[in-house]
Amino acid sequence: MAGADQPLAAPAAISFQGWCLALALSLGAAVSLGITRFAYGLLLPAMRTDLGWSYTLAGAMNTANALGYLIGALWAPRLLRTRGPGEVLWRGAVLASVFMGLSGFFTDTTALLAQRLLAGVASALVFVAGGLLAARLGARFPRHSGLLLGMYYGGTGVGIVLSALMVPWLLEAFAAQPHGWQWSWWALALACAVGTAVLVWPARVMSRWALPGAPVGAGGPQQFHWRDFRFGLAGYTFFGVGYIGYMTFVVALLRSQGTSAAAVTVFYALLGAAVIASSRIWASLLDKHQDGRPLATLNTLLGVAIVLPALTQWWLALLASGLLFGAVFLSVVASTTALVRHNLPPTAWAAGISAFTTVFAAGEIVGPTVVGWIADGPGGLARGLVFSAAALWVGAALAIRQKALQRSY
Repeated sequence: MAGADQPLAAPAAISFQGWCLALALSLGAAVSLGITRFAYGLLLPAMRTDLGWSYTLAGAMNTANALGYLIGALWAPRLLRTRGPGEVLWRGAVLASVFMGLSGFFTDTTALLAQRLLAGVASALVFVAGGLLAARLGARFPRHSGLLLGMYYGGTGVGIVLSALMVPWLLEAFAAQPHGWQWSWWALALACAVGTAVLVWPARVMSRWALPGAPVGAGGPQQFHWRDFRFGLAGYTFFGVGYIGYMTFVVALLRSQGTSAAAVTVFYALLGAAVIASSRIWASLLDKHQDGRPLATLNTLLGVAIVLPALTQWWLALLASGLLFGAVFLSVVASTTALVRHNLPPTAWAAGISAFTTVFAAGEIVGPTVVGWIADGPGGLARGLVFSAAALWVGAALAIRQKALQRSY
């Protein structure tokens, strides 16, 4: 590999440092999504019982998180131009760790909503900045770009597995204490802090890499036009609506069906392991297609995974649902970064990734509250998951209409 301050190169093989950078960078996704976003689903049943929440209010917690994520996604392009992706990455991770820890100090609904919102802002900054650095790493090693993008987004699985191993055990260990779920927030914050410490290294090294015609801070002319990606953006919006209902409520559904804490750990850990493996499973699909086909294919499969728990309580079918969901959902996110990287010059990557993150967050704002509202009525959580699956299939029908752009660079 060329020196860290040299122009972009395209070597045939990835160096040892390149693999280490990819693995370290993947902790950005682990912190921003795997822990800050998705661990709440494991805490939801205990918090709902302790604090007397309805499913609508429980879903509103993730809606607040998604609203913060939207604010962060809209703010990210400006920060990336002025601060650079490396600094935005590690500073955002520090803030995410702080807000996760603060969530353990409150039982008031308004305060908890505020913490979830602020954590959403921080996690969006981490996720967008990390995605931009992952795209840079893929451009540096173009023969492996799909795998490298998948590795970054697959890092979410590390956070999911860690949460699955920690949270159910902590909830049982402190069940006899008032508000015993608070210890889980503090443990998750500590895990985020450890991940943040590791992220400082790739943030500093990769920020010194210059792309052709683009300053390090990802500034320059913004050549992203929303109209060119309208079907991909619409399909991704429905992905945000659909997938988040599952991640918010699937553990609550399992617990309501009498599933033990140990079984929940197995289910959630297998889901996270499938996320990690997904970087290899879908790498060739992301490399081969420059249009909306990967997004459409993955949305379709994700809908199948989500509808299974609404149709049956058979344990093997539920495990299959979790494995399929884990193997697909973060690759949907990777597919949009690949779409941007395939069709736009490097100067427009930050704007493109931010645009897709924005519509993703907009969809997430709708999903949890609607699914919670449905779950409070006849049919319960199962009917809410049917809504989520339908949203994903609508997204697939839209995404398949996204065409590759004619390159002009």
